[in-house]
Order: sequence, then structure tokens, then C-alpha cells
Amino acid sequence: MDRSVALFIEHLRERRLAPNTVESYRRDLADMIRAMAELGIDGPEQVRPHHLSAYLLKLRGMSRSNATVSRRLVSIRGFFQYLVSQRTIADNPALALEAPKPERKPPRVLSEADVDKLLEAPRTDTAAGVRDRAMLEALYASGLRVSELLSLDVEHVRTELGLLVCTGPGGKERMVPIGSLCSEWMVKYMQEARPQLLKEDKAEPALFLSHLGGRMTRQGFWKRIKQLAKDAGVGEEIAPHTLRHSFAVHLLAGGADLRSVQEMLGHANPASTQIYQPAAKTRLKEVYERAHPRSRKGR
Repeated sequence: MDRSVALFIEHLRERRLAPNTVESYRRDLADMIRAMAELGIDGPEQVRPHHLSAYLLKLRGMSRSNATVSRRLVSIRGFFQYLVSQRTIADNPALALEAPKPERKPPRVLSEADVDKLLEAPRTDTAAGVRDRAMLEALYASGLRVSELLSLDVEHVRTELGLLVCTGPGGKERMVPIGSLCSEWMVKYMQEARPQLLKEDKAEPALFLSHLGGRMTRQGFWKRIKQLAKDAGVGEEIAPHTLRHSFAVHLLAGGADLRSVQEMLGHANPASTQIYQPAAKTRLKEVYERAHPRSRKGR
């Protein structure tokens, strides 16, 4: 089988795949060859679907990640499909095998204390700083997606009602509540900071403006929040979505029902909201152990 793999690797090089990609294929297939040899198989025409299923099952038993198993399956499928195209074998034995579902990592969530640090990080003696503070307050107060936040226009703000009107995936419009603190910062931004950022000769409906006077971009906001997180000392791996995650977990930990949080987040599927429940339960346990007088050993 070594000869067949060598021809396949050369085929990949001729297709000008990245060297790292080609090397990844080579390693994956070398491992598969060793596993097939243990089963007494030395030619690709001898490989059957149940042989490959046993190999993938063995990988899972070795605690390989789903991502690793999925990548290995892609390499194997590609190899056998190449052999089919070369008429070396009649059928691809890996074609019907199912890749494992991708692992869903728990969402990164900030503590209430770290949220406070992040929200207070912008310098609010500048127009840009007031804008940044208002954007962070809005994200945490409403749980909006970053794309929803950046697509807001001035007309979508209802501070007198404590609401924002946003458009989510599929063009679905929803109203989300914001607290009094967020409303105060939104008013301050619109009355004091936004006029300074707006170019005098330009009519711009966007709520949040960049230093160029146009709508703030995702990339621009990403850079700002990374820098502010660093300034606040809450870690550099934070992303704009972290405040959305924190919003959901803190609400659930505080007693909000799942259905209400689902509606505020704009999730069509309840399963999308349920990923926050484990973190919320962990948060509740931490609060209990810290606050209850008889929760600690030795008392």
C-alpha cells in the first residue's frame, strides 16, 4: 500500500496543495497503513468499510479528538477516491463512513467582576472612548451578536423605553431590553460623542461610527475590544462574543428562564441556548460555596 500512498502524495503535490497539507495527508495515511497491517492487510484492494470503522473506533479509544478523527477520515476518503479514479480499486470503502460530530467547546464567560473591569476600561474623556463604553455596555446589556450591534442605526435606539430594535439572521427583527446604565451611556454617546465622530458633510444613519465617520467595522471593533481587554487585565483571548456569552450565563445563573434568554439572544433553536446551562450551574455553585456560611469544610 506504500506505493499507492506515494503516488497519491505526488498527485497532491502536482495539484499544488500547501506543503503542510500534503504532509498532513502523508502522516494520516501512514498511520492508517500501520493499522491495516496489524489486520493483515497489505493492499488497498483488500480494505473494507468495517476495517476502516474499526480503525476510527480505535482512534476514539485512544482519546483522539473528534477533529483529529474527522481529519483522518478526510485523508482516507481522498486517498481511496484517488485510487478509484485511477481504476486501482472499484469502490471507495471510506465513502459511507460518518465523521464524528464536532466538539462544542464551552463558551468563554467573564465573571461579573471582570465584566466591570472591561466596561470601565475605555477612557471616557474622548469621543472614541465614550463610543467604546457605549458599545460594550450595549453588548453586555442586550446579548446582541456583534453583527447586530454594528448594524444598528440611530433610529433603532429607544432609550426612553429601554429598548434596542435589531435585525438578526434571516432578517428577523426583535426588540431587546437594555438596562438604565446602558441607556445612560447610549444617550451620552449620541448627544456628545457621535457628533464629534460624524463628518459634517456626510449623512450617516449608522449608530456606532469609526474615526473616519462611517459605520464601525467588525475588524475595527475586534481590535478595540482586544486592546481594552488587555488594558483591563482580563485576558487577551477575549472576543466580542464573550460578552454575549457572559450575558446569557449571568442571566441564567440569576434565575432567568431559558425561554426568555432564548428570545433575547434571538436563537431559533432552544439547543443553542442550552449550551449556557452548564456554565450557569457552575456559576451558581461557586456563588453558593462563597456565600453560604455552612458550605465550607471545617465550619
